[in-house]
Amino acid sequence: MTTQYAPGQPSNVIPFTPAPAEVLAAEQAVIGAALLDPTRIPDLAQALNADAGVFYHPAHETIWRTITRMAAGGHPVDPLLLTDALRAAGDLTRVGGPGYLHTCIQATPTAANGDYYAELVRAAAERRRIGAATGRVAHMATDGHADLADVRTAALAALHDLAAGEAWHEPVPLGSHGALPTFPVHALPAWVRDHVSAVAEFTQTPPDMAATMALAALATAAGGRVNVEIRPGWSEQTNLFLVCAMPPASRKSDVFAAMTAPIYRVEDDLREESRARIIEAQAAKETAEAEVEALMARARKAGDHLDRAQLIAEVSGARMLAEEIQVPPTPRLTVSGDITPEPLTHQLAIHRCLAALSPEGDLFDIIAGRYSARPNLGVFLQAHKGERLQTDRITREQPTIDKPALTIGVTPQPAVLQELGATPGARDRGLLARFLYSLPPSNLGYRKIRTTPVPEAVARTYDTKLATLIRTLVDLPEAVTVPLNPAADLAVEKLQDQLEIQLRPDEPLAHIRDWAGKLVGHTVRIAGLLHLADHVSTGWGNPIQPSAVDRAAEIAEYYTAHTLAVFDLIAADPATEDAHAILQWLQRPKQDGTHRRHIKAHDAVASSRRFKKVADVEPALNLLEQHGYLRADHTTAGGLRGRQPATTYRVHPILSTPADGPKAP
Repeated sequence: MTTQYAPGQPSNVIPFTPAPAEVLAAEQAVIGAALLDPTRIPDLAQALNADAGVFYHPAHETIWRTITRMAAGGHPVDPLLLTDALRAAGDLTRVGGPGYLHTCIQATPTAANGDYYAELVRAAAERRRIGAATGRVAHMATDGHADLADVRTAALAALHDLAAGEAWHEPVPLGSHGALPTFPVHALPAWVRDHVSAVAEFTQTPPDMAATMALAALATAAGGRVNVEIRPGWSEQTNLFLVCAMPPASRKSDVFAAMTAPIYRVEDDLREESRARIIEAQAAKETAEAEVEALMARARKAGDHLDRAQLIAEVSGARMLAEEIQVPPTPRLTVSGDITPEPLTHQLAIHRCLAALSPEGDLFDIIAGRYSARPNLGVFLQAHKGERLQTDRITREQPTIDKPALTIGVTPQPAVLQELGATPGARDRGLLARFLYSLPPSNLGYRKIRTTPVPEAVARTYDTKLATLIRTLVDLPEAVTVPLNPAADLAVEKLQDQLEIQLRPDEPLAHIRDWAGKLVGHTVRIAGLLHLADHVSTGWGNPIQPSAVDRAAEIAEYYTAHTLAVFDLIAADPATEDAHAILQWLQRPKQDGTHRRHIKAHDAVASSRRFKKVADVEPALNLLEQHGYLRADHTTAGGLRGRQPATTYRVHPILSTPADGPKAP
C-alpha cells in the first residue's frame, strides 16, 4: 500500500497509510445505521468504544461525535437535524455537506447489521493502534544510540497501554484529503498527450506536472491572440494562470525544460529574424531625428533675412516624419519568473501578450510584495481578464494597452502556496481565484532508476507542432475570435447548470465560490486551447465542437479536486489554521525540557495571543481530537455547542517525538 504524505503535516509525525476501502465503507455503514435507526446509537457506541477515536476518516469521527452528543442530550437524531447541528458547529462543509450524510445512508444495507459494521471499525482501529505502538518501539530498537533500558521501558509501556486499550494510533494530518485524481492525459491532443506521457515516464514524475506545463505552453502561444466566443456578449481570452506545486527534488526543472523548450527556441528565432528590420528602422529614425536637429540648429542661428514661418513648417514636418517611423520592439514571448509588477506592466504595454514561466515560485514572492511595502496585484488581476491596463508610470512610447494577456506557468513548492494565501488581498481581490491548481503526490522513493528516454519522434512532433502554432498565432495582425458551435454552447450551458448547484450553501464548492465562479470561463479557455492544438495547421478558425468542451470539462474537474486540497493547504479554514498553531505549541518543550501530556482549553488560550477566550480554541481542539492528536477525558457531558472548559485533553505522545526518531510514549 502506498504511503501518502499530506500537506501541512508536522515534520515529526509519521506518515499515515490510508485504510482499506472496506473499512471506510464500514464506517459509513455505522453512521448510516445510526441515522436509519437512532434507537441503536447506544449499542453502536458501546461496540465502537468511541472515546478511543476508532474512526479512521476524520469526517466520520466528526459526524459520529455529533450524533452521540445529540443523543446524550436527549435530542432526536435524523439527517436534517444532524445537518443543522453540524452547520451550527461549523463542521458541515468539512465533512462533505448534507449530501455526504445521504451517501452514508445509501451505503448501509440495513440498520440491523450496524453492530457487525461497528465491530469491523473497532477491529480496524485496534490493528492501527497495535501497528503504531509496536512501530515506535521497533524504531527505537533499531536505533544503535538508544539506551537499552529506555527501549525496554518503552516496550513494556506500549504493551501495558495495548492491554488497557489506551494505546494511541497515528494521527491523521491536518488538511489531509483522499487520494487526488491524476491529470486526465487522455483528454489532451495526441501530440501533446504522447509527449506528456513520455516526459513523465523518463523523469519519473507525475504526469500532472508535464500536463500543466503543456497547457501553459499552449496558452503562451494563444493567450491574447485568440479569443473564444461562447455566445454574443460573452467571450474569453485563452491565457491561463497555472501552478503545479511539487516538493524539492521532484525534477521540476527537467520537466519544465522539456515542455517549454520550443517556446524559447521560437522566441530566439523571432529575435534573430527581426534584427535586421529593427536596425533598419532604428537607422531611419535616427536619420530623421538628425535632420530635425539640423533644422533646429538653423533656426537657432537664423537671422532676420530667413523666413521664420517657413523654417517652423520644415522643422514640424521633419519631426512628424521622424515620429511616424516606428522602431519595432525586439520580439518577446516570455518574461522571467522573478519580474516585478512595474517592469511587467511596461513589457505588457509593449508586447500585450506575454507568459511568465518558471520552475520555481519566485513570481509568488514578487506578488506577495518582496520588493515593495505592499503587494501590487493590479497588473496580475487585469492581465488575466484582459482589462484595460493603464498606469502613470508608462511613458509616451508605451501607451495604455487594451486587452493585455498574461499567462503564468510555475511549479513552486507547496509551502509557497501557503505564503501566497497569506498575502494581503490575494483572496479578497480575486488573485487566488484566477489560478488553476495542481497538487500531485511526489514519486520520491518509488522511482525507477533506469527509464526510457523520450522517443525522438515524439519530441520532434511536439517541438514542430508547438512551434508552428506559436508562429501562426504570433503572425496574426490582430486578435481572432473563434466561436463555439451551437452544440458546444449547449454543453457549456449544461456545465453552468451543474456548477450553479454546487455553489449553493453547504454544497462542495460553497466555500470557494470566488474560485468556482470562474470555473466555466476557465473551462472555455481550456477548450479553446484544445481546439487550437487539434487543428494546428488547418481549421483552427472553425467553430469549436462540443467534444473539446467535454474534454476541457474533464480537465477542469481535475483542477477542481486539486484546488479544494490547495485551499485546505493554505488554511482557508480558520479552525485549521488555529489547530496548526496549537500543534506547534504542543511540539515545543516546556522550560524544564519536558513536553505537555495533558492540557485544558484555557492552556491553549494562553499559548498564543491569537486566542482571547476558551470559545476561540474549541473549534481547533475539536479538530485536533477528530484527527487523533488529542483525546478528551470528559468530566461533564457536552451539549451541541461543544465540551465544557473542565475537559482535560491527553496529548498524543508522537508530538513529543524528536525529528530524529520516536521515543516511548
